[in-house]
Amino acid sequence: MLSLKEIKTILRSADNPELLNEIQSRAEAITIQNVGPAIYLRALIEFSNICGCNCYYCGIRKSNPFPQRYLMKSKEIIHLAVSAAKQGFTSLVLQSGERKDPAFIKLTEQIIREIKKETQTKYLPKGLGITLSVGEQTQETYQRFFEAGAHRYLLRIETSSPKLFTLIHPPEQTYTSRLRALKNLKAIGYQVGTGVMIGLPSQTLEDLAADIQFFQDIDIDMIGMGPYLPHPDTPMNCWSNETRARQESIYHLSLAMIAAARLCCPKTNIASTTALQTIAPGGRIQGLRFGANVLMPQTTPSSIRANYLLYEGKPCSDENSEQSLHELEKQVLSIGRKLSLDKWGDSLRFQERKLAHQSILKN
Repeated sequence: MLSLKEIKTILRSADNPELLNEIQSRAEAITIQNVGPAIYLRALIEFSNICGCNCYYCGIRKSNPFPQRYLMKSKEIIHLAVSAAKQGFTSLVLQSGERKDPAFIKLTEQIIREIKKETQTKYLPKGLGITLSVGEQTQETYQRFFEAGAHRYLLRIETSSPKLFTLIHPPEQTYTSRLRALKNLKAIGYQVGTGVMIGLPSQTLEDLAADIQFFQDIDIDMIGMGPYLPHPDTPMNCWSNETRARQESIYHLSLAMIAAARLCCPKTNIASTTALQTIAPGGRIQGLRFGANVLMPQTTPSSIRANYLLYEGKPCSDENSEQSLHELEKQVLSIGRKLSLDKWGDSLRFQERKLAHQSILKN
């Protein structure tokens, strides 16, 4: 457990190239020591951009009239999942805008069940590993998704500061509700992931250091975070023309945040997100060098990806999943790591905690 002061020291390295290199080396060594050199892949399927929320920063917010709204047909989603399994992916992420209506919940549950059924093979006896990311839901709904076969859930807190959370969300979306959802997910038995945006307006270094402590305090299983990138069609479009210098500063701070997360949570899965790639070519690979061990290549059909723009300039809009897998393998090998193509890539911290719980029950 690092103190707030120690975490802030790590984050300040973002402004010091020599110190940042030192932090990178330390984080990379801790990564190899604790979770090994393997990089776990999640084929990303953004199956709908219909959203009932109005987050001030998000390009698919309900009140944005410009995106062409879509909901992929269940057969198409299942086909993409099966194709990903044939290409070598062992896990996927099903992501969409947030909806709580019965029709959406039923559809999502059916899709999960069908994917598990269709991807059961001698190589994947339990089917593809499924991470779900469809926002805040009731505990009953989370239970239904879990029983259908989803075993990981990503729900980003976006910031652990209640004050900052209020600034970037409408009144009906509350910090308390988000925390409750994370606790419900954990109680059900999911491997729970969360994350924050880095470089938000009014955000301080103390806020970011507190975010890292938040990950420690709730003993999170997965972390996905990256730079805040403005979308011009949102209330938070104030930095749409931000300077290159500011972008680079946020990029380096994002890398320092990944390193801090790895040093504080050595056995947690950490994703290197595509937002890093927006600011710097090769940003995803750099994220791996600073402590990440998960990548989420695009599997969403290229014909609809342009309508799932959470922020402006989202990269890999023309990325082909099969080509992406081949290219990622080369890039990962170039930094002395390797792709894991025979495991779900579950969080070691989750497995460790589960074994400890079972040991207590036995005794």
